[in-house]
Amino acid sequence: MTCVRPLRILVLAAGLFAGFPGAMAAEIAVPSGSDALIKAIDNAQAGDILRLEPGIHNGPVVLDRPLTLKGDGKAEIRGNGTGSVITVDAPDSAVIAVTVTGSGLSQETIDSGIKLTKKAARARVLNNRVLNNLIGVDVHGPKQALVARNVIEGRRDMRKNERGNGIYVWNAPELVAEFNTIRYGRDGIFVNTSHKDTFRNNLFEEVRFAIHYMHGNDGVISGNVSIGNDIGYALMFSDRLTIENNLSEGDRDHGLMLNYANWARISGNLVRDGGEKCLFMYNSNKGTVRGNRFEGCPIGIHFTAGSENNAFSENAFIGNKTQVKYVGSKHHDWSKDGRGNFWSDHAAFDADGDGIADTVYRPNDMVDQILWTQPAAKLLIGSPAVQLLRWTQSQFPALLPGGVVDTAPLMHAPTFTTPNAGAKG
Repeated sequence: MTCVRPLRILVLAAGLFAGFPGAMAAEIAVPSGSDALIKAIDNAQAGDILRLEPGIHNGPVVLDRPLTLKGDGKAEIRGNGTGSVITVDAPDSAVIAVTVTGSGLSQETIDSGIKLTKKAARARVLNNRVLNNLIGVDVHGPKQALVARNVIEGRRDMRKNERGNGIYVWNAPELVAEFNTIRYGRDGIFVNTSHKDTFRNNLFEEVRFAIHYMHGNDGVISGNVSIGNDIGYALMFSDRLTIENNLSEGDRDHGLMLNYANWARISGNLVRDGGEKCLFMYNSNKGTVRGNRFEGCPIGIHFTAGSENNAFSENAFIGNKTQVKYVGSKHHDWSKDGRGNFWSDHAAFDADGDGIADTVYRPNDMVDQILWTQPAAKLLIGSPAVQLLRWTQSQFPALLPGGVVDTAPLMHAPTFTTPNAGAKG
C-alpha cells in the first residue's frame, strides 16, 4: 500500500467555521483509491478542508471534528453497502460537490448517503449528487443545518414503500432545505417532530408524498414544485405552517392535504390537474386560504370532520368537476372584507362594474349532499324530481341546507404567477 502524504496548503479561514474564528485551516489534497480519505480524516485537524481529487474514494467515513469534504463534481465517495456512507458527527462541518453512493438498506439504523447527527450543528450539505442510497440525507437532531442544491435520487430497484426518504428530518430546528431535486424515494422530504424548519424551491418527482410533515410547528413550505406524485404536500398534526407559492402538477391523489393542521396560512399556491382533490382539509381549523388557484381537479376543495373557522378569499376555482365538497349543517361564508373567490362556473353579471358578481354563489345544494351520503342516488340524477328539487331550492334559498356560500364572488380570477422551483437536475 502506498503511503500518501498530501501537500498541506495553509489558508486563512477566518469566519469559515463558526467555532474557529481566525483559525488557520489546512487545505489537503486527497487522492482517490485505497483508504486515502479515511487516513486523511484521521490525520486532519479541526477546520481542515479535504479536497477530493477525481475518482472513487472508499467509505464509509465519519467526520468526528469540524472538517470540510470538498470535491469538484468528479469525486465519488462510495460506501460498502452497510450503514451510512458519510456520518457528520461534529459542528460546522460541510460536504460539498461530491457524489455519494453505497449506503446500507436498514430502515432500523436509518442507513443514508449523508447522516447529520445531533452534534452536527450548522452543518452544510451543498451541491452533491446523493444517488442510490436507502435514504438520501438524514438530518437527525442538529440545529441550523443547511441542505441545498443537491440532486438526491433513491433506489429504483425497490418498491416505493420500501425505499427511504430523500431527506429525513427529525428534531432538527431551523433546518433550511432549498433548491434540491429529489426523485425515486418514498417521500421527498419527511419531517417528524421538528419545528421552525424551512423547505423552499425544491423539485419533487416520482415519490409518494413530495413533502410529508408530521408534528412540526411554525414551518415554512415555499416555492416547491411537485410533479406526478401521489400527494404533493401532506401536512399533518402541525400548527402555524406557512404554505405559499408552491406548485402541485398532476399529483395523483391530492395536491394539498391538511390533517389536524391548525392555524395554517395557505397562499399563492397552484394545484392543477390532480387526480382526486386539489385541497383536502380534515379537522384543520382556523386557517387562512387566500390567493390560491385550484384548477382541473375532480374536487376543488373537500373539507370535513370539523375544519371550522377557516377564512377563504381571493382564490380561483377553475374547471373543477365539483368546486367544493362539504357535508354538514353549518353555514360558511367564503368572503372577507367584501371580496370572495372566482368561480369558473358562476354565470353572473356585474351591473355596477366593481368586480363583484351581483349574485351570491353556492357550490353545493341539497341534491349534492344526498349524492355524497347516498351514492346509489346517482341513478336518479337526471330525473324530473331531482331537477324540480334543484329549481325549488334556487327559488327559495331558505330551503337550502347549511354549507358554503360566497356572498361576494369575483368576476375575474386574481392575477397569479405560476410557482417555479429553482432546483435543476
